[in-house]
Amino acid sequence: GQTNLRSPEDIQIYVVNTNFTLSWNYTGNDTNVTFSAEYRWFEDTETNGMEWKGLPGCQNVTCTECDFSSAITEYYDKHHVRIRAERREEVSPWSSTFEMFPYFLAQIGPPGIALQSMNGVIKIKVSPPEENQVRKMWLTPLDFKYKVVFWENSSNSEFRSQSIFPTDIIDDLAPDTTYCLKVQATLPLELREGLFSPIRCIKTTRKVNDLLCATNLRILALNMEFHLHWANRYKQHVSYNVQYLIGYLKKLHEDYSVKWLNVHGCENITDTQCNFSSIITTTSGSYYLRVQAINEYNRSCLSNEVKVDPLITNQIGPPGVKLDISNALLHIQISPPGGSESEVMRDYYDLSYRVLYWKNSSNNEEEIKVKEIKQTIGSISDLAPSTLYCVKVQAFSEAYNKSGHFSKGECIKTPGDKILPLIILATFVIALIAVFLVAVPLVFALYQAYSKIKYVFFPSCQPPLNIEGFGGQLFSSPYLLTAEEPIENCSVIETIITEEVNQIVFKDYKHSKQSSRDSGNYSNDDNTSGSKVSEEMLEKETV
Repeated sequence: GQTNLRSPEDIQIYVVNTNFTLSWNYTGNDTNVTFSAEYRWFEDTETNGMEWKGLPGCQNVTCTECDFSSAITEYYDKHHVRIRAERREEVSPWSSTFEMFPYFLAQIGPPGIALQSMNGVIKIKVSPPEENQVRKMWLTPLDFKYKVVFWENSSNSEFRSQSIFPTDIIDDLAPDTTYCLKVQATLPLELREGLFSPIRCIKTTRKVNDLLCATNLRILALNMEFHLHWANRYKQHVSYNVQYLIGYLKKLHEDYSVKWLNVHGCENITDTQCNFSSIITTTSGSYYLRVQAINEYNRSCLSNEVKVDPLITNQIGPPGVKLDISNALLHIQISPPGGSESEVMRDYYDLSYRVLYWKNSSNNEEEIKVKEIKQTIGSISDLAPSTLYCVKVQAFSEAYNKSGHFSKGECIKTPGDKILPLIILATFVIALIAVFLVAVPLVFALYQAYSKIKYVFFPSCQPPLNIEGFGGQLFSSPYLLTAEEPIENCSVIETIITEEVNQIVFKDYKHSKQSSRDSGNYSNDDNTSGSKVSEEMLEKETV
């Protein structure tokens, strides 16, 4: 059971597309040694795998590498590989096991290329790796991107590179010059770069300068309105057809030359501009445009192509702005660029707004303040009273790193300071209340004094009718003291006469009492008068 053969070391497996190569090192000095390898694969990571089997293409080989491409058919499953040295009946221990997942170990092979030199440019057609193979590692050829590296075939050449489509042209080349190039296929989503194609060289031709062709194609796009402009160098009658191609057709490994379409409304025109907004039906793809010029002899010439990525090519216009002031706040209402109906501008760009505002005064050093908002309604506080403020708004998209045009300046004046009028009003109200509180008691006191004086010195009451003007004596005030009037004393002679006199006195007393309710001092006069009447009556009775 003992052997002097050493085990192979440094096992490596190289995978290019579906081609598998096993290599190793052998440090023994033995002669007539061969090598054999075994493998097993796992249907899933939880099982123990199949039994070890001899690896086809790697049995009894005399060199230190072998091709076992025919043995591997499951590119996403786990595989184990091991190898040993053999000499007649003597074998070495198995090497360490090499574990692999073919797809993750594989490299992208070189693409195929075909070149054609025409009118000062090089037309290149690229075929994907594994194009003619039955078994394929890469199942979606449309995912491939291609990069070409080219240079002049000279000692001091400079390498240039650019991305290309499967069918494309390389321009901006020197005429009558030999260029060499190579092409690489990549899978950007998987961060894979493939092997370069074999180097190919070709000589360029001279470019024909045809004045009929439209030149200087440029696109002006604002708020999803797209216009193509070009220059005309032809001095005679010429008409134009504007043509477009949907961008994804260039990604196909097919001839798309017959798939160009005319832009509606831009057929057989003499203007050097065209509105092609009608063809922009989606914002996720790209478009290519070219201009076909036709002269009076029906000879045509195609211009260079220009690419349109709608959301990248488009420029964001100025938004609409309305200003209003209330509750010491400056309110800003913004209309998205392109109007409120432009859903593309609002939704796809996910717009934000940059608000610039400043005091519009003669001082040129007034600071311009900036405020960024996400909504279409914003407000600004800390405003000075009776001041003219001006506002400009710019829409921008962080997702596309794109800023639009500023709106024209809108200005509005803030109202005056409301604090001073309030202070004046409050002072007036307080003073009014204080005057009222002082004036009312004073007026009341004066009124009471006036009433007393008037009542004392200018009474409004009159003396009774039965004594009015009696004796021509004037009465002044009931409250003034008067000299005591003499009172006559009478004696009753007979009882009968006294009763009659008493009745008469009583009647006169009642009448006097009725008249003296307004003045109490007249009662004395009434009694005196009554006494005199009684005396006269007594004299008449006596007679």
